[in-house]
Amino acid sequence: MLYPKMNEARMLLELGGVWDFQPAGPDSWPEGWASAPLPAPLSMAVPAAYNDQKDDIDLRSHYGWAVYQRVFTLPRAMAGQRMVLRFAAVTHAAEVFLNGQRLGQHKGGFLPFEFEISEAVQPGENRLTVAVDNRVNYSTLPVGNENSIAFFGSDNPGIPSIELAKSRAKPQNRPNFDFFNYAGIIRPVRIYTTPAAYIEDIAIVPSYEGSTGYADYTVTAVGSAPVHTAVLDAAGKTVTEAEGASGRIAIPDVTLWQPGSAYLYRLRVTMGEDVYEQPFGVRTVQVEGTRFLINGRPFYFKGFGKHEDSFFRGRGMDECLNVKDLSMIRWLGANSFRTSHYPYAEEMYDLCDREGIVIIDEVPAVGIGAGPDTDPYKTMRIREHHEQVLREMIARDKNHPSVVMWSIANEPDTEHFPQSAYDYFRPLYELAHACDPQSRPVTLVACQNDYTRDLITRTMDVCCVNRYYGWYNLSGDLDAACDALNTELDFWAALGKPLMLTEYGADTYPGIHNTNGEMFSEEYQMDYYARLNAELDKRPFFIGEQVWNFADFATIQGPMRVDGNKKGLLTRDRRPKLAAHYFRRRWHCIPDFGYKE
Repeated sequence: MLYPKMNEARMLLELGGVWDFQPAGPDSWPEGWASAPLPAPLSMAVPAAYNDQKDDIDLRSHYGWAVYQRVFTLPRAMAGQRMVLRFAAVTHAAEVFLNGQRLGQHKGGFLPFEFEISEAVQPGENRLTVAVDNRVNYSTLPVGNENSIAFFGSDNPGIPSIELAKSRAKPQNRPNFDFFNYAGIIRPVRIYTTPAAYIEDIAIVPSYEGSTGYADYTVTAVGSAPVHTAVLDAAGKTVTEAEGASGRIAIPDVTLWQPGSAYLYRLRVTMGEDVYEQPFGVRTVQVEGTRFLINGRPFYFKGFGKHEDSFFRGRGMDECLNVKDLSMIRWLGANSFRTSHYPYAEEMYDLCDREGIVIIDEVPAVGIGAGPDTDPYKTMRIREHHEQVLREMIARDKNHPSVVMWSIANEPDTEHFPQSAYDYFRPLYELAHACDPQSRPVTLVACQNDYTRDLITRTMDVCCVNRYYGWYNLSGDLDAACDALNTELDFWAALGKPLMLTEYGADTYPGIHNTNGEMFSEEYQMDYYARLNAELDKRPFFIGEQVWNFADFATIQGPMRVDGNKKGLLTRDRRPKLAAHYFRRRWHCIPDFGYKE
């Protein structure tokens, strides 16, 4: 799916701003709201999550449906063009109506969807209504619980007073994941136009040999007009041209896209009256033995798990925050992050393309586990949806040079039902390779488990594991934590695969200091990383450290979290803790390429 752009052939209308908004019921909403003004609307900014925009606990913890609405007028200049209404993301499910006419629905809260509205839109004012469902359960990704168990602990089932209170309590989401369930129209809403015959999609596979680069391209189009392509360099100069909807273009004296040193070309496609320019970088990605190679050189991942999370906007797209976050990534000397635990806004990938930051792109498959006695792969109703979001993510992000690996899940249960996990995830691994024209490496991020029973993680192109030795287990004992880590590293060394940590960390409350460096202090977080990193540095097959987390973030309330998750190197408002200064010293001394050679 192409990102919407305005150019000489296409127009673009932004529908952001303040919309009308009204919460509805847990299971339904009045369909009469689709064709008439909302009866008691609140003001709500778009794009942004709705939860924190009002000082209302009922809205923050809202469960079920809510309805957005706005009236817009199309400029006369857009008349006669094919018109498409595009949502960059609505969390978690949406039903869309234009002038009372149902356009359709979409499930999945972090990827774009669109409707052609050429026949539905009318001259003058138009009423757009979007109903949003924020419920999570065994059929959604991320997964929500369908029983009394919350993410941490339980509600002590069996105690009469608790059981009676639960039967009377209002329904609520019980996420099986450790981040707040922000919801709403979280990314931009736009109307764009194309000519009647138009360019539908572009796929580019870059490569190079010596000083010559290549772009194998495929243009998907509606209509039969001839297709002309041209490669433009960073200055906008045409360097080579070709005819046809598919082929290979040679780029003489190519400049490669490199981590930390980005260079972008543009493939300019013309088909009849339509024009579209797709940025791309010439770079290669492959796994060879225990090495992860970018442009044939062994790359070392330095970075974070991360979240789209900020005050007021929640998970709402914020380009200013994206620019700030990349500035902090560079300040720290990092070169990468994982989109934990869902695909991020497209604008962030564009920035990373421009600035040379590497991305592990992850679907929202988090929370696939229901306890040691319940096989989630037989009880959860997610398989078809999992395939859908994987296809949609790769279709959206396939041309980004910053994306070097796909993650098909975070911390599923691979220990208690190892064969079920293998049978579930192996086809998804194969699907990811089949969907990606570049066939990038594919991974699955494993939780802290009995790694000797896990059958699927070891089959990935790269073994990615989350480990909390010294925090959730062996708490506060860094000697024992290092001992346990080394015992496990011996296991992975014998497999002959590249291994990286995609999460490790310690909750740290800013301003808490302790001469003994005990848990929750800034000193403990810094000591924790220094001790574990010293062990990781001894292992040549270990290819990357992504700490948990880049910055503190909001979570569901509960006895294990005080004002959210505090494992960030930075506070939620991007102020560095002591460990951030430690990593800044460390990462600026570790090269992107050739570390441990």
